[in-house]
Amino acid sequence: MKKLKVLAVCLIFIISFLCHYAFDIFPCILSSILFPVNESIWEHMKILFTSTIIYGIIDYILLKKRNIQFHNFSFQLFCSAFLAIPIFLIIYLSIYNFIGENLPITLTLMLLTYMICQYISYKILQKEEVKIVNKLSIWLIIFMYLIFAYLTYFPINNYLFYDIISQTYGINK
Repeated sequence: MKKLKVLAVCLIFIISFLCHYAFDIFPCILSSILFPVNESIWEHMKILFTSTIIYGIIDYILLKKRNIQFHNFSFQLFCSAFLAIPIFLIIYLSIYNFIGENLPITLTLMLLTYMICQYISYKILQKEEVKIVNKLSIWLIIFMYLIFAYLTYFPINNYLFYDIISQTYGINK
């Protein structure tokens, strides 16, 4: 399982690049909920969340195929996807407020965030099964996408939601 978690970090990082451009390639309501619609900090949190969820499908198949014992899959998937957002924002905003946008630093922080989250995922998969938490986690993932949808179409007028390139908030209508 440790090898799969190392693979997870690499694949999630690669999936992140695909997610960054997915809305531009497939502009529709569904892709606007799953992927960033502009260059705001908040919209990029969808990359962290969705990349982890997409990899979760691959992870599940690999774990099953290799007959690796695991528990709490839905819970670890929600936790690793959700926790990526505050972990990244806490580190990123601290640096961003001092030096501004710096792509190499941002990508390094993404990689570090994925490492931390996959370590958490690994630990949760080894814990005893808690069925109610797993069922709740599916609903929490759906709820997160409802929040993403709402904030994409009705963003808060705050610097987290401001796209400095288009000088707009949310989806450009």
